[in-house]
Amino acid sequence: MTLRCALLPYTIAALVLTTIHLCFLLSLNEGHVHSCVPYWSDCVSISKSGRYGSAYFVFKGGMIPACVLLAQFWWLTQGWLTAHNSPKRWLGVVGLIASLALLLYTLSLGHSGDHFRTLRRFGVVLFLGLSFINFAALAQALKTITTRPQLAQAGRTLARACAVILGIALFSLLLDALMGDDYDRLENAFEWWLIVLLIGLLIYTGRLWQQQSFTLTIGR
Repeated sequence: MTLRCALLPYTIAALVLTTIHLCFLLSLNEGHVHSCVPYWSDCVSISKSGRYGSAYFVFKGGMIPACVLLAQFWWLTQGWLTAHNSPKRWLGVVGLIASLALLLYTLSLGHSGDHFRTLRRFGVVLFLGLSFINFAALAQALKTITTRPQLAQAGRTLARACAVILGIALFSLLLDALMGDDYDRLENAFEWWLIVLLIGLLIYTGRLWQQQSFTLTIGR
């Protein structure tokens, strides 16, 4: 049986985007959050959207499978690069740790106390950091595949996208330092944008796999 690997990042992207936006709508409908635009100021975090009521169960039901699939995505990415003679042998391990960090965040969401708050913050920061490192490494590896100009160009595009994400993250830290407590009005919007931009990198990789007809054969 032959599986089209591009379906994996597409599935992860659809699962995450559907889950976080559905949880926001459920929490809004049930009165747990106020009416606002998540990608603008004075709105709620992804965490608050998935913390209460029915959204609590939807969030876990969507994100736990996404964590499992994300780990598989990075192992496939490592194998794909190896097949193109541009190996990154640590990519799968780092991706697994990032997925476990996201799982830690997901499981601790909805529980009160400083202990769980620390676990959530640790999990999301580790997930975002390691995911960015892996995508940056993927971009660098693709740029070295000089025998395949399309892949090298894709690597440069991916590198520019990573630079934009890094710039946004650094800009948010600068605003935090300059604005003090007023930054709280913007912090959640930056969180939503960073997650969606990372998902965009997943979709771009999926499109690249689709163009390259990357498949996985199971059995005969």
